[in-house]
Amino acid sequence: MEFKEVIKTRFACRKYSDKKIEREKLDAILEAGRLAPTAKNLQEQHIYVVQSEEMLARIDKVTPCRYGAPTVLVVAFDKNNVFTYPGEKRDSGVEDATIVATHMILAAADEGLGSCWINFFEPEKMAVELGLPENEEILMMLDLGYAADGVKAAPGHNARKPLSDTVSWL
Repeated sequence: MEFKEVIKTRFACRKYSDKKIEREKLDAILEAGRLAPTAKNLQEQHIYVVQSEEMLARIDKVTPCRYGAPTVLVVAFDKNNVFTYPGEKRDSGVEDATIVATHMILAAADEGLGSCWINFFEPEKMAVELGLPENEEILMMLDLGYAADGVKAAPGHNARKPLSDTVSWL
């Protein structure tokens, strides 16, 4: 799909079919995340692919927002392997993981799959439920799958402020 079309048509999918994602498509999505830029090329992200009924049920215990997706990508980063910016008030963990997640969201749309950014959960509880290492922090989870028949973007999805409201030229 043309990139401009991908960014224009992608929406948060909140209902999925039972159709399983082909391994080639999942690999392409994961590769898009792997290729995302990170500060100092630290590549501190770690992606957990969750597809088993047992692990999906664990996710469902902590959040109501899986929406029946057959696959969830848990996007985490190693808190001990981040770049600290001048002033030492921010580091690269959250932003790098966000770039990785965004690459995967756009790749999913390009592969004809629906996705939804999930952050309605307590990261610490989710990490314990999934048995993640203590040095990793979960940024978000990505519901992933084929949209159920008839699913469309939420009303107002395409409503955007004009550039003049969100951009200033200095």
